[in-house]
Amino acid sequence: MVENSIKSVIEAESDELKKLTESLDYDVVNTLIKKIQNNKGNIFVTGCGTSAMAAKKIVHTMQVVNQRIFYLNPSDAVHGGIGAIEKDDIVIMVSKGGSTNELCSFLENLKSKEAFIVYVGENGDSKIGKSADLFLKIKIEKEPDEYNMLATASTLAVISVFDAIAIYIERNSSFSQKVFLENHPSGDVGDRLSAIVK
Repeated sequence: MVENSIKSVIEAESDELKKLTESLDYDVVNTLIKKIQNNKGNIFVTGCGTSAMAAKKIVHTMQVVNQRIFYLNPSDAVHGGIGAIEKDDIVIMVSKGGSTNELCSFLENLKSKEAFIVYVGENGDSKIGKSADLFLKIKIEKEPDEYNMLATASTLAVISVFDAIAIYIERNSSFSQKVFLENHPSGDVGDRLSAIVK
């Protein structure tokens, strides 16, 4: 039945997120939060395929809470886009396995620019993992599809952790409803904020 199938996937993803709260290295998360809070430059997030979708969601949410953060398209990066990156900028690379060719192709360029590289994924022994300055391990036990292949629960896990980071920053900064309205003046959120902020 459709209902049972839909419920099973949602429940499976929910279970993976609950298990993630136990396996997450909170010292690493704290280090990343401090790097973001103390960063004087820009932050870039990059990824390919489904990881690119997660990267774009991370960027959007963090922009709303007042962070200078941008999505870096991997194919554009190797055609001049890396030029936007300066020393001590943070580059967050989202890759489940850590060996995505498109991302690995400009690792050395990031190192030579002295950017701070954060790897978000499962494999610390991967090429990206070994090159990164910080490894945030986000690993689930199983995707809910029949072949354990479709990047669903794993993508949701990455987004969830960065949602939590964004909300922590929101709560522990000078961010206010007034700033929220300045950043998000349109849509239902903008309408509700406009009714609150005088």
